Amino acid sequence: MNNKTLISFFSGALGLDLGLEKAGFALKAVVECNQLALETIRNNCEHLNGNRHTIVDQTLTLDNVTEICERILDKTRLKKNPPFLLAGAPPCQPFSTAGKRASMQDIRSNGFEVFFKAVEVLKPKFFVIENVKGILSSAKSHRPLAERGAGFPPLSPNEEHGSAFKEILDSLSKLSKKMGYCVSWGVVNAADFGCPQVRDRVLLIGSLDGHFVWPEPTHSKERKKGLKKWVTLKKGLKRLNDSDPLYNNFSPSVSKYLKLIPEGGNWKSLPENKQADALGGAFYSWGGRSGFLRRLSWDRPAPTITSSPKSKATMLCHPEETRPLTVRECARIQQFPDTWDFAGSLSQQYLQIGNATPVSLGTAIGEAIIKASKRRKKSIYSKQLLCADPELLQRMIKRPKTMLNPTRMRKIKDPQKTSRWLNSNTRYRDEFQKYKSFASIA
Repeated sequence: MNNKTLISFFSGALGLDLGLEKAGFALKAVVECNQLALETIRNNCEHLNGNRHTIVDQTLTLDNVTEICERILDKTRLKKNPPFLLAGAPPCQPFSTAGKRASMQDIRSNGFEVFFKAVEVLKPKFFVIENVKGILSSAKSHRPLAERGAGFPPLSPNEEHGSAFKEILDSLSKLSKKMGYCVSWGVVNAADFGCPQVRDRVLLIGSLDGHFVWPEPTHSKERKKGLKKWVTLKKGLKRLNDSDPLYNNFSPSVSKYLKLIPEGGNWKSLPENKQADALGGAFYSWGGRSGFLRRLSWDRPAPTITSSPKSKATMLCHPEETRPLTVRECARIQQFPDTWDFAGSLSQQYLQIGNATPVSLGTAIGEAIIKASKRRKKSIYSKQLLCADPELLQRMIKRPKTMLNPTRMRKIKDPQKTSRWLNSNTRYRDEFQKYKSFASIA
């Protein structure tokens, strides 16, 4: 009997759970409220290693999470032996840089609070949360860029970069001290774990044994000693039989420009006299805009698979054909089995795939947890909250408290007034200094 029991919250299309099962976990229960995701889960039950599992069709809230957890423990017969692992990816849209950045104002952001409460009730030996990198910089209350700078009120503490993540870390710190967990946090790139996709993700991993847990990369951008090179798009899509390709095509106005862009290029590959017309208003914006009119390269991993490969700022055009990646191509890049049956319309299938965790990343996380569980030496990290990457922690401590539009786009362009406005705001960088990295105490 497999005692590596897994309970999944915010399960989605099960990308994370498939990876954890590959590492040796037995999925016992999934909790999801999205009806299409639930249909996808039910469509693919035969893929779940033959395990019997409970599906809870219900929205998780702070008001009902205790009742749902107790129901799961009863149905899965885990009351006497708590689950080995609780895993989940709370809704990421509030923190995604591709979204509206509603942050903690978005009701979906309380998924972290719900998950932490579930940890208290279920008392798993380990837990893991996966989310977008955008949570590191999100504010509890988002103020549009156009409303920052001289001529506007100073930022409140809740409007500063990182205030949402600071609240998450504070909650984790309380949880670790109360329950005895060692919690590690940081950023990983799915490409470093064999996924044919560059996809930065934040991980939060808790260990009731007090062991520090972090997955070890198997791949690298430049071949390093002992590591394989990143998996390319060409290799990732090798032997894919997409006999009935499903995709929403680009508009004629977009296609005419994409036909001029070579493999691996984007809008910057266009003749200079066509760039402004091709980008429209975005041409006069700022930032790299590398996703605009982007054609992928066979010889590199894909960029992050999003919920819509034809979106203006995150375009995923096929390397040779002038079309977006198909549903099945996106699913393969996320490492779902080719037979995985996604429910819903075309856009709804893309959404489920784009929101999923790459399977190989889930496997790497699971293997790291199992490795930690086999350590016999008593850990000294119980009740500690530790960043896995000291350089990441230093960047967060030193980063600016806010970001402003370029001078030409500001209400008041006077640099002295801008400087006074910036200096009038409270800084968060000192508050992040209280957090420690694993390297600093190991």
